[in-house]
Amino acid sequence: MPDGVFQVVHGDKDMVNAILKHPAIAAVSFVGSTPVAKYIYATGTAHGKRVQALGGAKNHAVVMPDCDLEKTVDALVGAAYGSAGERCMAVSVAVAVEPVADRLVEELGKKVKTIVIGEGTNTRTEMGPLITAQHKARVETLINSGVDQGATLVVDGRNVSVKGFEKGFFTGGTLFDHVTPEMDIYKEEIFGPVLCVVRVSDFEAALKLTNDSPFGNGTAIFTRDGDAARTFTQRVNVGMVGVNVPLPVPMAFHSFGGWKDSLFGDHHMHGPEGVRFFTRLKAVTQRWPAGIRSGAEFVMPTLG
Repeated sequence: MPDGVFQVVHGDKDMVNAILKHPAIAAVSFVGSTPVAKYIYATGTAHGKRVQALGGAKNHAVVMPDCDLEKTVDALVGAAYGSAGERCMAVSVAVAVEPVADRLVEELGKKVKTIVIGEGTNTRTEMGPLITAQHKARVETLINSGVDQGATLVVDGRNVSVKGFEKGFFTGGTLFDHVTPEMDIYKEEIFGPVLCVVRVSDFEAALKLTNDSPFGNGTAIFTRDGDAARTFTQRVNVGMVGVNVPLPVPMAFHSFGGWKDSLFGDHHMHGPEGVRFFTRLKAVTQRWPAGIRSGAEFVMPTLG
């Protein structure tokens, strides 16, 4: 690339503030936690910049009683524990609509226990370590809080050790049942390999639970019922929705981004929305003199 097109700058909040206030920077795009996203959006726009700030997520997947249970379990395991749960599109809450919960938890528990945990160069590894020792400690503190606050710990991922990497930042796949919205493991974005199962009585309760979340990044519904799927996609207050698709990341030609506390700004990322964010419309009105007009005109110009 030509000099100045791509630059890497290291720093902390002081460096971020310098970017947000610099008169030569016209637009800022950010991905991170919701509190920081709010700060960047407020500060950047206050300095006349176009700002796109993607915040946190707590992605819910609604599991209906008529779903294909085997495929649903496989989808949830991949979505919850892929990348050790360290991605904004990870499914972290499975909303089980009765009477599917018992079967769902039983099958999930079997699958989670078989996840191969190891270092990244091993081709058998399905889930690697967390990013830092500090983040591992945070994730396991939240697991502890789930136990303390009364959730049922079905699979415990704490105290995992990988041979040859005993000091690695490994936390195994963790599964909670009987989670309630008052618990920290439900409210916090854990950003780790932890899946919470919340049991609800019917579709309306599942929809309400999803809509009541302050986050609106991604969601999914697992069902064979087209009417349930259509109703969910129309009424759910979330920016990206999957039907029997656990990670509802749109194709490249669509835009990527959520709603509510998951996105601040008027444009999403990627696709047409991303192009619109990084460009500005310029309107040019032209008339070439042809010698047929003279004198002042007191109306708005036209192309006629």
